[in-house]
Amino acid sequence: MKLFELTGKVAIITGSSRGIGRAIAEVYAAAGANIVISSRKQRACEEVAAAINARHGEGRAVAIAASISDKSALETMVAKTRQTFGKIDILVCNAASNPYYGPMAGISDEQFRKIFDNNVLSNHWLITMVAPEMMARRDGAIVVVSSVGGLIGSNVIGAYHISKAADLQLVRNLATELGPFNVRVNAIAPGVIRTDFAKALWGDAKAEAELRRTTPLGRVGEPVDIAGPALLLASQAGAFINGQAIVVDGGKTVNGNI
Repeated sequence: MKLFELTGKVAIITGSSRGIGRAIAEVYAAAGANIVISSRKQRACEEVAAAINARHGEGRAVAIAASISDKSALETMVAKTRQTFGKIDILVCNAASNPYYGPMAGISDEQFRKIFDNNVLSNHWLITMVAPEMMARRDGAIVVVSSVGGLIGSNVIGAYHISKAADLQLVRNLATELGPFNVRVNAIAPGVIRTDFAKALWGDAKAEAELRRTTPLGRVGEPVDIAGPALLLASQAGAFINGQAIVVDGGKTVNGNI
């Protein structure tokens, strides 16, 4: 048995034109999966799909742009995936947004709603769209990319942290509902990863030096550091993991010397 193989599987990965999502797409493709690259901009998706196809063979990846804030666009993406590949075995809910940086007292209702709509409700939509066929087939894996922010407080991105905590509970609830049908639902909780999305937390020398000092592994995470756990959760290697959140932060959240 090849525990980390995804040959013949079909995976949708949101937010996969760059950063963590792209790293997961590349690792899944290397493991044999067919990939749907999705983010807001079609051209960016096409560039990533083309790179994967050049490496692994034409047709292994397709680009289907969709905004996570647009339910009808997500429905179209799911329908096009089935038209192209015939099924959906794996869903990775990676895309998220954070339009506000500051104390909770200053956030507008519109910003708060956008964070929850994009980071929680969109995941619920997508999972609801793909889960029925997984349940009927009695096989499927759903991975939600949450954050260590769902486990700790913050004085500058509090609403984002609240949404990521909600994602962790979404995973627990769905793991309970879908587990009897052999559909696994899990979360990954990254720490600070070297992506554009998190650049405010690592993007200058002083910030990175402080992260290195307070992280036992002594470095900032890289997108591929999240792709490994995502492969575990989607493959036979993770066949008995359900309803869990795997923290991937170099040990920062357990370090008392901060």
